[in-house]
Amino acid sequence: MNEVHKQNQASWDAIADEFFGVTALPEYGCLMPTETELRLFGDVSDKKMLDVGCGSGHSLLYHAQRGAAELWGLDLSPRQLENAQGLLAGHSCAPNLFCSAMEENPGLPQGYFDYVYSIYAMGWTTDLAITFSHIASYLKPGGCFIFSWDHPFMHCISAQDASQYSGMPPSAAIGGHYMLDGGYFDKSPFTFRKRGMPMTLNNYKVSDYINALSSAGFCLERMVEETDGETLRRPQEFSSKYYAPSKAKLIPLSFVMKARKL
Repeated sequence: MNEVHKQNQASWDAIADEFFGVTALPEYGCLMPTETELRLFGDVSDKKMLDVGCGSGHSLLYHAQRGAAELWGLDLSPRQLENAQGLLAGHSCAPNLFCSAMEENPGLPQGYFDYVYSIYAMGWTTDLAITFSHIASYLKPGGCFIFSWDHPFMHCISAQDASQYSGMPPSAAIGGHYMLDGGYFDKSPFTFRKRGMPMTLNNYKVSDYINALSSAGFCLERMVEETDGETLRRPQEFSSKYYAPSKAKLIPLSFVMKARKL
């Protein structure tokens, strides 16, 4: 485990309870259509499912309630896995949970799963190529890999309210503006704080995900980069929040990809 993994693991252990059940199926991400509408999984009855970055286990529970045959989960945080174990205790298909970085195989079976999926966790990988190669190895031929994450445009956009414009009275602009102020091509790791805890991520382009899928032996079947209809229909006041509905009316905040192992 490298230093970034150790830092992120300690931080997620510290804040895991605050994120219990956050961003889990049927939700794929922020202000985007859900699985109820997209139906990317379809019928999962009697299927073997692996959740990479399973967090508190709510996406595994979603599949358990729809008849999945086996539940397997992988997460970097021991505390997240404790929460997942507690959530899933008593269900007919007891989960097989592994504590590991997704760039390593902690003993997961090869060519075994019908679905591998990751709900708002894949962006934490420090190496897309290695992670996607492992995921391909876990799947049966023809198996599906479904994952979601922040849309790469998100790190390029910042919010500025009207009062930030020099010489312009607040009434001169309604609410504020979104500015392009980040480099889409900059993949340098960056550290930020979530609930006061330091965490480090890499920025990846859309093409980075697609090319890594292709190199790992996947065929991309569908990419969704949409804002949900309700958000688009409603008037939205300007907000400087990172996941603001007013921003979602201009760009997708999240994306999801479905790929099939060749």
